[in-house]
Amino acid sequence: MAYEAKTKENTTNVRSFIQKIEKDQKREEALKLLELFEETTGYSAKMWGSSIIGFGRYDYVYASGHSGSAPLTGFAPGKGHKISLYVLIPYSDIHQEYLDRIGKHTHGKSCLYINKLADIDQEVLKEMIQTNIKYMKEKYPDTK
Repeated sequence: MAYEAKTKENTTNVRSFIQKIEKDQKREEALKLLELFEETTGYSAKMWGSSIIGFGRYDYVYASGHSGSAPLTGFAPGKGHKISLYVLIPYSDIHQEYLDRIGKHTHGKSCLYINKLADIDQEVLKEMIQTNIKYMKEKYPDTK
């Protein structure tokens, strides 16, 4: 059986999704992030899977033959306390300068995790988003 990605672009209304977030602070911050990402990327927000708010889209094919689509960048308000920001280029040191300047966070290979927007420098976040999109457009020229 062929692998099929669980996280696909769908038609769920992004603002409706955000309005259903129970915690007031997280809902307000998701609305601020929505505005920041739309303004910074120039893309309209789309839901990916059940919880990722994505901007732009690229198609990929791995050496194994597995292929799919993913957002260029985005965020997920998450059910826990942290907000996931998909702004890091996986397996790259490109963002280290930004990580040193952005403020309080943790991170994985492609995600920056924050507790709240007040913990980070939003101008640095905008720079990270722009750098990520530039890199992805160079790597995947058919980006949408």
